[in-house]
Amino acid sequence: MEDIYFDSADGKTKIHACIWRPEGKPRGVVQIVHGMCEYAKRYAPTAEFLAENGYLVGADDHLGHGESAPSPEDLGYFCEKDPAGTVLKDLRTMAMKLREEEPYAPMFMLGHSMGSFFARKYMSLYGTELAGAVIVGTGYQSPFMTGAGMALTKLTQAFRGKRYRSKFIDNMAFGSYNKRFRPERTSKDWLSENTENVDAYVADPLCGFTFTCNGFLALFSIVAEACKKETFLSAPVSLPIYIASGRDDPVGNYGKGAKKVYGMYDEAGVEDLGMTIYPGRHEILNESVGVQVRDDILEFFDSHLGTPAYNGEEGVK
Repeated sequence: MEDIYFDSADGKTKIHACIWRPEGKPRGVVQIVHGMCEYAKRYAPTAEFLAENGYLVGADDHLGHGESAPSPEDLGYFCEKDPAGTVLKDLRTMAMKLREEEPYAPMFMLGHSMGSFFARKYMSLYGTELAGAVIVGTGYQSPFMTGAGMALTKLTQAFRGKRYRSKFIDNMAFGSYNKRFRPERTSKDWLSENTENVDAYVADPLCGFTFTCNGFLALFSIVAEACKKETFLSAPVSLPIYIASGRDDPVGNYGKGAKKVYGMYDEAGVEDLGMTIYPGRHEILNESVGVQVRDDILEFFDSHLGTPAYNGEEGVK
């Protein structure tokens, strides 16, 4: 694995990213988009598995996450203006850096949780440049729910500031997630049946922090954008999409939200669309079923390597 850095679109932050290279010439390229309150290196097992199977893999730490946060106080704070849009621009920069290494290999995107919502928006903007996309741990929220979250956050921010960390908003957003898994062992039991994975997450200072008001506005904004009908309709109908979700994942409303997303892409006319609801909770890549999930993702990528390669310059295939 190699650490790299690039300038964020916010004009002041250095974004940290990781690249995993295969032996020999890559068969394809995969950009991983991580979730909320975590970071790129948590995907090392998946990235290493893909690299062992011939893929060049890259993932950046979003603004306010991992090594892209200048200090612990910056965890969960994105940037002053347009935080969700700035993260999308940084994802675009990361994609172009991977393209610099492999201009012609088929390129795929894999987004998890919050990263799945960013990936869905990215697909609507740049989907013609992808050979396929995998969205893991995704879900669907109504405009009413995201609107209420944004309104409450804006009100709180007006009184307390952009960097204020509201336990009330955090509880509103995630407080119900553990209800199905009582008696609670930790506050993050909903993440995984794998207790070692949960304990590592809870003990990691770069995981599980409370978002600032600024961070929550970015989260609610990208979820709202990803769930708009126009976003589904803007994804190319020729873009192969695979949805993977845990049967007991509260983010995906225990399978219902993932099925809703599948239905929206189906209604939008996406021609190559697949979905699997796996046993497990939110982080299915870190569950015992994770081996099967990775195998299925690899099979999806391998089966779409024949997609004409993007030329890296003209924006066409």
